[in-house]
Amino acid sequence: MPPELSVVIPVRNEAASLEELHRELTATLTSWGRPYEIVVVDDGSTDDTRHVLRELATRVPELRFRSFLRNSGKSAALAVGFEEARGERIITMDADLQDDPANVQRMHEHLARERVDVVTGWRRERRDGVLKILSSKLFNLIVVRALFGCSFNDMNSGLKIYKAEVARELQLYGGMHRFIPLIAKEMGYRVAEIPVTHRARKYGATKYHSTKIFTELPDLLTIFFLIRYVRRPLHFFGSIGSALFTLGSVLLIYLTILWARGITISGRPLLSFGVLLVLVGAQVVFTGLLADLIVSVNQDRKQRFPLKYASDRDAPPTG
Repeated sequence: MPPELSVVIPVRNEAASLEELHRELTATLTSWGRPYEIVVVDDGSTDDTRHVLRELATRVPELRFRSFLRNSGKSAALAVGFEEARGERIITMDADLQDDPANVQRMHEHLARERVDVVTGWRRERRDGVLKILSSKLFNLIVVRALFGCSFNDMNSGLKIYKAEVARELQLYGGMHRFIPLIAKEMGYRVAEIPVTHRARKYGATKYHSTKIFTELPDLLTIFFLIRYVRRPLHFFGSIGSALFTLGSVLLIYLTILWARGITISGRPLLSFGVLLVLVGAQVVFTGLLADLIVSVNQDRKQRFPLKYASDRDAPPTG
């Protein structure tokens, strides 16, 4: 029989913590009394992580693991873990022992009681360095709320529980794993957030540095565009292009007035700047128009060639 719960754990250079993590997690899941499996994805570790996983898998029938030949990122590891998971509920957690497995049952109960699709942990009292906490708060409270208007307190918590269909529908790549609550909410799923216990790191060093917030900005902009403008790109490009075109036009009108009064404008940098703004603005608007046409063509193709589901294929012919 397939397990009811699948625990997906991405790891990288966590050989020292795997045995202890396994003991804690197994004790929690066994006492819970539900059939489970543990899927570990090794993201190209360079220490003894793969050896430890291989040894664990030989004596723990509930544990399976996959190993990347090189580091591919947490998003790729989670995507593989979601594909491998067979349970009706999928739990994700980090392997550094900072996520307390005791939180899992409470999160599962919240998922069922509140009839939501995803429950993410809120590390209200984080046991991390000051710079890491401050950068995380800056990212969650200012950037995310300002751009998306969401009230999530902890976007990047590794401790989450999903309905299986939600996890498998997520398209994760790059740094998208940091925005899973946003992505799931935009897809129409109900996302809840509850406080969880967070512990200090016991082994090794953190993979996340405070300066990483700057490297996350490209992923943040990608998510912002995908969520807000993927179906109406002209609104995005048109707003920017129109603003540039208008500013350039105002500058050129001003210079035209000066020229009409007999003032020489040929050597002014403002003339070149105004022409540049007009050209760039027109090009940005044209880019948005092309993007809008591509989206429209794709939507039309989907309407003319609708997706076929199993129920459609298996239904008897009518007429």
